[in-house]
Amino acid sequence: MGASLGRVETQRVVLFTAERPLTLDSGATLGPVEVAFETYGTLDEDRANAVFVCHALTGDAHAAGHHDDPSRKGWWDTIIGPGRPLDTDRLFVVCANLLGGCQGTTGPSSIDPATGRPYGLRFPLMTVRDLVRVHRALTAHLGIERPLAAIGGSLGGMQVLQWALDAPDELGAALIICASSRLSAQNIAFSAVARESIMGDPDFRGGDYYGNGSAPDRGLSVARMLAHITYLSEESMRRKFGRRIQDADVPRFGFDVDFQVESYLQYQGAAFLKRFDANSYLYLSRVMDYFDAFADPAVTTRALERTATRFLVMSFDSDWRFDTSHSREIVRTLAAHGAQVTFREIESPYGHDSFLLQVPEYHRTVAGFLDRAFRERSR
Repeated sequence: MGASLGRVETQRVVLFTAERPLTLDSGATLGPVEVAFETYGTLDEDRANAVFVCHALTGDAHAAGHHDDPSRKGWWDTIIGPGRPLDTDRLFVVCANLLGGCQGTTGPSSIDPATGRPYGLRFPLMTVRDLVRVHRALTAHLGIERPLAAIGGSLGGMQVLQWALDAPDELGAALIICASSRLSAQNIAFSAVARESIMGDPDFRGGDYYGNGSAPDRGLSVARMLAHITYLSEESMRRKFGRRIQDADVPRFGFDVDFQVESYLQYQGAAFLKRFDANSYLYLSRVMDYFDAFADPAVTTRALERTATRFLVMSFDSDWRFDTSHSREIVRTLAAHGAQVTFREIESPYGHDSFLLQVPEYHRTVAGFLDRAFRERSR
């Protein structure tokens, strides 16, 4: 398994300013744009060993190691570190908090310089391409012209796919894990219900809840509970909870928490409030809804016919949020345009969350693919 990284630090950099703003797909501009990021390992002399980690909807820049408390490791600590699939003994790993996030990168909770107040819903809507623009600006700031690879799961995988399409000669490898090239109606529906829960909370205040002593905690908690159900498989829930009663031998026959699964979901919802902003949830979930990587066949053809990127597309057999058909659609499109693509469906009982967990075959596949990319990087 390798070792954990130990203590790490989050860094911050202003990548766009009022004078040189970020222009979004919508035509709106943002400046300044600050980005929080972490790096692990050492960038080699030719700057050819960098791997960019793109996080999912509720992730952040803290992917590995810990911030003074060894019991609270980064969200992908199982895969990043010495001797792990993203082996920091030879790779330089970068992870940045997304544009629109709430863990150090400019987003709806940031101060709008035009008003002196948090943006709230005045923050402009974004696309996955906008997220990638900021990633590419960060790699340029770090002096990395051509990352060895980009890797991500779920929304993170969407960013990797978009990156490969936007800059066909930039990524050596693209690892796209349990992602989608466009959401199904069912997936959009789940997000719609989650957003309705947040926006219907009386404390939402049209998105201007900052500094009012209350926030739409109830709505955000329910949104997280709903989403968490979709991240687990039925088998994993059966194994974890079944129909077991919480702290009792027999049902209490009431509307308070009675089953263990209810208690678990309430815990997940409450814990989420400590680290995430409701407006960021609205914006980043909407980013996913509008993503349609292959919407323009001409653009897809131009990008993929000249790409040198080697792709690994992975799915998990128990993932029903982005089931294997989503990955196969990505593979079919890549292969039809002559891209070098490898596909793996991994057996796992843990559903969509499998990409965050230590699934041996999954880790071996990622390690093997990155090892090949590392060995061939100078050819």
